[in-house]
Amino acid sequence: MTEQDRVTVNDPHGPVNNGVGPQYVFYGVGADWLIRKGVEPLRIVREDRVRLADRFAPPAGYRIAADRLEKPGSVVLLEAPPGSGRRAAAIMLLHDLGEDGGADEEGVRFEELPATDKDEDPLVPGEGDRFLLDLSGITDEEAYARAQRRLAVRRSQVQEAGAHMVVVLPSGMEHAHAPDLEPHAVTLGRPRGIAVVTRHLRMDRMVFRSADLENTDLQRLCDHSPMRELARLAGLVRAARDSGRFGTDFAGWLDQAMHAVTDRAGEVGRQVAAVRTAPERALLLATAMFEEARADTVYEAWHGLMRTVRHEEEATTELARTDFGERLAALGIERDPDGRLRFERLAYADAVRTYFWANFPGARDDLRDWIGHTAGLRGLTTDDRVNVVVRFGERSLAVGRPDHLFDLVVRWANSATGVSCEPRAVAALELGLSHERFGGWFRRRMYECVRSGPLSDGLVRVLTAACLQSLGATHPDQAMVRLHYLAVRKGQAAREAREALLDLAGRERRLYRLLIDRLRNRTRREPHGAEPHLSLLTELLESGRAPDPPPWPDLFLGWEAVFSQPPTELWNPLVKSWLNAVAHDNTREMALGVLVRATHGHAAALHRLYAIACDWAGTARRSSRAAVAALFWQHIDHAQYARTESAGRAGTGPRTTEEAR
Repeated sequence: MTEQDRVTVNDPHGPVNNGVGPQYVFYGVGADWLIRKGVEPLRIVREDRVRLADRFAPPAGYRIAADRLEKPGSVVLLEAPPGSGRRAAAIMLLHDLGEDGGADEEGVRFEELPATDKDEDPLVPGEGDRFLLDLSGITDEEAYARAQRRLAVRRSQVQEAGAHMVVVLPSGMEHAHAPDLEPHAVTLGRPRGIAVVTRHLRMDRMVFRSADLENTDLQRLCDHSPMRELARLAGLVRAARDSGRFGTDFAGWLDQAMHAVTDRAGEVGRQVAAVRTAPERALLLATAMFEEARADTVYEAWHGLMRTVRHEEEATTELARTDFGERLAALGIERDPDGRLRFERLAYADAVRTYFWANFPGARDDLRDWIGHTAGLRGLTTDDRVNVVVRFGERSLAVGRPDHLFDLVVRWANSATGVSCEPRAVAALELGLSHERFGGWFRRRMYECVRSGPLSDGLVRVLTAACLQSLGATHPDQAMVRLHYLAVRKGQAAREAREALLDLAGRERRLYRLLIDRLRNRTRREPHGAEPHLSLLTELLESGRAPDPPPWPDLFLGWEAVFSQPPTELWNPLVKSWLNAVAHDNTREMALGVLVRATHGHAAALHRLYAIACDWAGTARRSSRAAVAALFWQHIDHAQYARTESAGRAGTGPRTTEEAR
């Protein structure tokens, strides 16, 4: 049972990495649409769960919860202490429901539900869908009472649909549980810490003996530390091995990792207390933020930090001051043969960052502005930039300042030039979306943003990339809502959002139908502003966008909405695409009758369909097109005859304005 200390492995919102070095992921919208480190594209959620399954140690009570969850329509509530890996257990319970030990069934959802009531779309579960609801962050009784009322509604929906849901209950709120929750609650124990560490080490292909773990200090950690710390410990052992700087045997690597976990905070505190001058402290922090970057770049970032915090430069020339190398050595910072800087001790940079954000709260605004500028220094590689963004984001989120991270998303996106997507902004936004505690905050902030006034093309592109690749993998319904708002704006970036929306809808039938329903509703609710929604709907309904085999009932509803509007040029590509589809594949002949029935016999619509078919068939009268057109005309004739018969029985009235067009 594991929880990461950074972008946690327990939160299936994005790619994760178990170890001292975070895994950074960012996206663009140009030719290099997807740039990644470490994982294959579009395998985010599934890969996270598989990786977690390899390292998961079931706690006491897990089997009971699993047995209860098997029945369709079941809801299981987990009670467990913080740090016991309760979220990991919830994810694994749902993951194990898949066929063949966790394999996902096509079309089955695996999503986390928002813990708050600020969700723009109601839950519509399907049979076999799997939902996680994490209420562990709730700390007051009033909020918990509201959450339980929402839970009662969701539980009823899940039961009726034959879906499955696991809920992580808040700790210390047992006295506030509603009585009807008790039958669904399962209490989990704490897994054996040594088993967690062992599984992580083995999955990292670490060679060791059981006797190597018989260490009193290690046993104390395993008995009392949160699961995320044990996962981090195992990752640090691997980092010590991979660095090549801490010997060649397991005992040495473990010793370094143990010191990093237990001693680093105190070491940093003593060093900062001993270093009293602003330049030395600034250099310590600059190196921690830009570790592994080139020395000249760190030097530039260091001076940028001093300017940001308004430190006055010494009056003497630089040649008269302590040289840069001497300053580095005094702080325990080394320069490798490639000229890159790093701390001598394992995981020391992370401890420095943690110390400064925790103990200098008045400087956080300045640190945000500093990173906003220095993350774009010319001497940084793309990886360097993303590393800095994620390091800043981790610290901001750890101290409860998601707004600082989103501020930089907007700042970097607005400053982007050209048609490429700003990687720093996307990396920052995806880090926020993947965060266990603040992921919901970022989803809501995106929602508010896309519904607001004018947005720069750069910000539209960043929001589009995050929706399509990150949010689309974990909360596709919410991604669709946000993309819809972006797609009906004007400009090139909005057209890219439009393509992303249609691409997302084409991933599965449920999303395709969901978008059809959303666009139909908008065309009806906004008759004076229906054109952008109608345009999207007609493009979605073209043959090249439809799932295979075509979902005729869904297509009928969409075509009905299009044909209920006065004939427009939007009809031409829509109808011709299906005539082409039928000409090349006779299994799609049903489209002809469904198209005609969707007009409900309106004369103007039928006349327009007839004209489109004539234009499509052309003067050459090629046999394949002529045959399809003739069949289409037969359907139109039958519809007109049925309408005439109906009108004759009801009495003949004057022609409408629409029919006269």
